[in-house]
This record gives sequence, C-alpha cells and structure tokens, in this order.
Amino acid sequence: MCGITGYIGTNDAKEILLKGLEKLEYRGYDSAGIALENQEGTHIFKEKGRIADLRAVVDGKVAARAGIGHTRWATHGEPSKSNAHPHQSASGRFTLVHNGVIENESELRAEYLQHVKFNSDTDTEVIVQLVEKFAKDMETEEAFTKTLRLLKGSYAIAMLDTESPETIFVAKNKSPLLVGVGEDFHVVASDAMAMIQITDRFIELMDQEIVIVKKDRADIYNLQGEVIIREPYRAELDATDIEKGTYPHFMLKEIDEQPLVMRKIIQAYQNADGDLEIDSDIKQAMSAADRIYIVACGTSYHAGLVGKQLIEKLAAIPVEVHLASEFGYNMPLLSEKPLFIFISQSGETADSRAVLVKVKEMGHRALTITNVPGSTLSRESDYTMLLHAGPEIAVASTKAYTAQIAVLAILASVTGAAKGITADLDLVKELGIAANAMETLCDAKEEFEQIAAEYLPAAINCFFIGRSIDHFVGLEGALKLKEISYIQAEGFAGGELKHGTIALIEEQTPVIALATQAGVNGSIRANVKEVAARGASTCIISMQGLETEGDRFVLPAVHELLTPLVSVIPLQLIAYYAALHRGCDVDKPRNLAKSVTVE
Repeated sequence: MCGITGYIGTNDAKEILLKGLEKLEYRGYDSAGIALENQEGTHIFKEKGRIADLRAVVDGKVAARAGIGHTRWATHGEPSKSNAHPHQSASGRFTLVHNGVIENESELRAEYLQHVKFNSDTDTEVIVQLVEKFAKDMETEEAFTKTLRLLKGSYAIAMLDTESPETIFVAKNKSPLLVGVGEDFHVVASDAMAMIQITDRFIELMDQEIVIVKKDRADIYNLQGEVIIREPYRAELDATDIEKGTYPHFMLKEIDEQPLVMRKIIQAYQNADGDLEIDSDIKQAMSAADRIYIVACGTSYHAGLVGKQLIEKLAAIPVEVHLASEFGYNMPLLSEKPLFIFISQSGETADSRAVLVKVKEMGHRALTITNVPGSTLSRESDYTMLLHAGPEIAVASTKAYTAQIAVLAILASVTGAAKGITADLDLVKELGIAANAMETLCDAKEEFEQIAAEYLPAAINCFFIGRSIDHFVGLEGALKLKEISYIQAEGFAGGELKHGTIALIEEQTPVIALATQAGVNGSIRANVKEVAARGASTCIISMQGLETEGDRFVLPAVHELLTPLVSVIPLQLIAYYAALHRGCDVDKPRNLAKSVTVE
C-alpha cells in the first residue's frame, strides 16, 4: 500500500526513481509522481493511473542528482492528480512524499494552518505545510523534527528542501522505510525490491527515527536528537526474482513456483540428520503455552485456520484464530499462558502490528511467521519463522499461502515431537509428495482454464463449499476469485447451506465443491446434491481415492492434513483464468494493495 523511492548521488535520479516505482507497483496504487531537485529548483510530475501514465508526462530533458517518488493508494481524498504525491508547501520550498495516515490532521490544520490554502484533500499536505511554517524561525532539520513530534498516526516520509538540495530528509513511524547504501549515493525505499538493482545494502529504520540522507552519508537520530549508529544489512534478494521472465503475469509465475517453495522450506528447516528442526526457544514457548492465538488478515487468516487444525492434531495445543482488525478492538478473555502467532506475508500488516503492540505491553510472547526477514512484525516479535517463498509480487497471494501452511505444519510437527506426541506422519516425506502433486497440478493449466470457461464465463456470483479443512480452502478460493475477477464469491461450510445460504442458489449458479476428507466425503456430496437439485451448476474437485463418477477433477493423493497444499492450486488457477478471460488486470486488481500498512 503506497510506495516511496528516493535517490541522491552522482547519477541522473529520474530513471532510477521511475524504475523503483515500477518495482513497487505490486503494492497497489491509484496515482504516482516524482519530484526532481536541481539547480533550477524542484520539478514535479504526477499523474492519476499507472507508472506508464506518469512516464508519459515526465520531461525527459530535466536532469537531477536528487529526487523522490511515490505511488499513492487513496485514503484521504479521491484518486486524482491533485491528490497524488509529491505535495509542496505554499511557497514551493519543501516537497514531500508520505505513506501512512495522520490521525490528528484536522486538529493540526485548525491550530497551526488556518490561513494556509491547501491544494489537495490529503493528510500529507498538512505535514509539508507545517514544516514550512516552522522553518521560518528555525533550521530545516529542527522544523522537520518539531513537525514529527506533533504527528499522531503512521508515517514514512521523504522530503526535499530547495535550500538544501544535497539532502533528503527522511522519517519513519509504523510505516516501513529503508535507506539504501551505495558507492557515492544513497537511496530511500519502502521495500528493498525498489532499489535492489543498484544496491543490496540497506539500513533498517525504527519507529520515530529521522535520517538526514546525503550522497555520501546517512545520519540517524531519534526524536530526542540522540545519534543512532546502525550498520547496513545485505538484502538476500536476487533482482531476477522480481522479474516475470517468460510469464505473462506474476501471479501465474508465483503459482508455478509453489512446488519449488515447498522444497526450499523442507531444506531450510532440516538439520544435518535430515530431521525437521526449529529454534529451541520456539519449541519451548509452544510447549509451555496453554493456548495459541493466531492473528492474521485475509489470505494469512485462511492459512491460520488450516494451521489451527495442524497444531491441534499434531501438537495437542488448543488454538484460536482471529482477524487482526477485530482482535485489536475486541480482545477475548485470554488464557493464563498464551502464545501469539502472527502470520503476515509482508511482516508489515498494520492491523496485526497494532495487536502485537498490545500483547507485548501485556507481557505475552509472540511468534511471527513471515516472508520478509527484518520486517516490523519480525523485529518486534520474540521469535520469527521465515517462509522462504521468495518475493511475491502479484497482489493476490498464492505461494505465500501454501508456504504459510507448510511452515505451520513444521511448527506443529516439531512441537508435537518435543512434547512426546507420536504422530503417524513423516512430514519430510509427505511434504515432498505434496510438492510433486503440486507440480502435477501446475502442469494441468489447460484443464483449469477449461473449468473457468465452462462455469464462470458470465457468472455474477460463485460459491465454494467444503467440510472440515476443505471449508477453509474454499474461503481462500472465494477470496482469490473475488480479488482478481471481481465475481462476487463466497466460501461456506457445506453443512451450513440448509441454514440459510441455500436461498441464494438460482438456476446455473456456479458451485465449486472440494472433497478431500474421507470422514466427510459422503456429507459434502449430499450437499452438492442439495444445490444441484435447485439448479446449481456444480463442479466437484476430489482427492484420488475419494472420487466418484462425474467429479470434474481428481487431485493426486496426499496426506489428509496436507490436502490444502494441493486443493488450493486448482482454485488459484481457476481464478486466474476467470480474470484473464474477463480482461482484468490480474496482478494489480482494482482497489487492492499488497502490503496493507495502514489500519
């Protein structure tokens, strides 16, 4: 959600900023802009729409050695050119880009900026106007710091000052931001992906820190003016990982990467003897907990529902799964010895972080499962388990979901073994079998494209049904379809149909049913008959060994607890082809952001 780039050095900043913004397109945005600083002053170019639209309005003749860029996802004010970043102060001296939400912007306008004419509807413009107001009586750095002390909410900021063209003023609170280090240059980025092509060395910024960035140095301070020394880390990211290669879309590439991700996860969590292993502190924390609270959003929440089954069955620990956006404001009565597990692809999810802050204040332990080492949730938790999925660029998550389930399975299995629980499950072997099955399914794209063409060509809605663990996968399948094809889709527990939902079934309503669990195989098939009797167009995806005549697709057999790893792939591909056939932007669906960094 929103992205920032910045550059100061010896090369022309223009193309570096634009290419950086292109790498951040996956985060979701509705407008974009850049500001270039040279001896002639500040040159601003911004446009509603895509980076390609911005490129069309950028003056190629303008050269600059410093600049900032931004992709905006609308929060305050509609998507428009006037609301796009960068924003300038009244005199044009200061130019600023900002991610996050300033919660007290109305109060700040009323108290300090009554006579200032605003050119946008954004909360961001309040920041830059405040800096200019205070800079009339003090140095820029002091005015910048004074402004930050007044702000309530979240921010990642990069600012230019025409009177200090050799400097980018940077600050962070709750929203992610990095400073990259190079030979005779520094960069600013919301995500290392934006600048990985020119540097792999980045300095992590913590909340309420300020950085004075020049081409040859980056000085870090906190809001109290104390100097902070922090060495850069090397980002373990290959620039080729964030390219589509021969694929038409990142989503399709990432679906195909899932078997490889399974094998990477096995390798990452195997010890020298070939057994699965996790950090001993995590094992101890899991074993000591009397209840696990999984907190997540969206796709990660759906993975958490599967994780509940895995942990309860393999480690015999009660588990609750909660939506982060609700948990933070309506916390249930907690057990005596809780352990919190936060699941987040980016590790920057604002809703989850809000919960993490609260539970840490209460003195509870927290484990983050994420794809991004060094992310905020990872840093602020007691423990971290990495997904090892590689960059996920498409907004609709695919490989992160299956990676989360695999890591949760490892967590549950190793914890169970540490507690002396004997499980009839060789997880290394079974994950390997699942990886092979996933590969087989990825090679069956034509069949899933045909299913999409058969069931969804003109559909306005679609229902996914399943029982037990299949119900949770159905929720994820419905989310994928609605995210990228804009078909109204819902997932339901099969047994709940007769309690109200079946009223929605009309002639030719598409209903996709999953049948991978032996114990409820007969029940879900009875549910399919119920909707078929009312005119639904039914599509059964079953597991080998449970199939019956008329099933639309039969999945390769895997261990019953690991069926979500394979049953989700047809649903991902069906959603992909449904969106493709409708002419939708598969990788960047409307109104959505990859990394949700505001509540």
